[in-house]
Amino acid sequence: VFRKPKTFKLRALHGTKKFGVAGRSYQEVLRKGCFHFQLPITGSRLCLYEDGTELTGDYFSSVPDNSELVLLTSGQTWQGYVSDIHHFLHAFHKPQAGLIQAARQLLSGEQAPLRQKLLADLLHTVSENTEAETRAEDPPWFEGLESRFKNKSGYLRYSCESRIRSYLREVSASASTVGAEAQEEYVRIVGLMCRKLRAEQYHSSYFDRGAEADSRLCTPEGWFSCQGPFDVDSCASKHSINPYGNRESRILFSTWNLDHIIEKRRTVIPTLEAAVAERAGREVSWEYFYGLLFTAHNLKLVHIACHKKTSHGLSCDPRRIYRAQTKPKRRQPARKCQ
Repeated sequence: VFRKPKTFKLRALHGTKKFGVAGRSYQEVLRKGCFHFQLPITGSRLCLYEDGTELTGDYFSSVPDNSELVLLTSGQTWQGYVSDIHHFLHAFHKPQAGLIQAARQLLSGEQAPLRQKLLADLLHTVSENTEAETRAEDPPWFEGLESRFKNKSGYLRYSCESRIRSYLREVSASASTVGAEAQEEYVRIVGLMCRKLRAEQYHSSYFDRGAEADSRLCTPEGWFSCQGPFDVDSCASKHSINPYGNRESRILFSTWNLDHIIEKRRTVIPTLEAAVAERAGREVSWEYFYGLLFTAHNLKLVHIACHKKTSHGLSCDPRRIYRAQTKPKRRQPARKCQ
């Protein structure tokens, strides 16, 4: 028995409510907890919420004040707050309103920053309505968007198209920096690119989960994976996101970048300008530049943390800047009919 009472926060297994309890011994705290939760003392025991360590009479004195405890009855186990995570993960395949409410209650009473983060991430995931597609099926997803957007895929296509259009505007704006003698040809090439983009619907299918597999960057469910920085083959952090899930994911996805491996502003556009100015009778291979500027051949979808803004140090392929000149075939002398 200890002279000074120790204080704890106590909860029952999978309970969402905690209450304060004080006691001078392990037995006193256990007895008060069982009385509060109307549980039998026989077979009941206390353990630390954080890691599941069971308390004993000897260990009781070394437990810090205000520690969080879980009251277990006979047959119950607790492996630490990871047990809460397991409980939520087990229900992810079919999240219910009760589960979401339980997560919110746990989060509202949680003070430890790490557990707050884990609970917030879990709540964020179980609140997703990924399968829904229309505004009627998931009104919160469309909050803040214009009424003309009736389904999620339509808005994500618009989002991708807006990015590609911004690249085209940058290319078009460079016409004013090209010399007068090359400006007409530069404008003609930009016009060809523009017509091709229209035909390809500005590659908006990259963000459309309903598009064909070879023309989208996500799974049929709408999951996007970070492709990693320009100089590596994959994302070491395994970033992923589903903007179709909820409004927060939709907004966060707008911070992901379509990063040009060979840089658009530093390399591709200046090389195109020089190619037009120095063509000397050669024909610029505008399709090669089109691929570098607007397609997944030179674009990587990356999480903002994987977007390296330093110089990539890469250059265009000099062998592909101009079309290969075909040599005229030698005319064979006509054979005399025999």
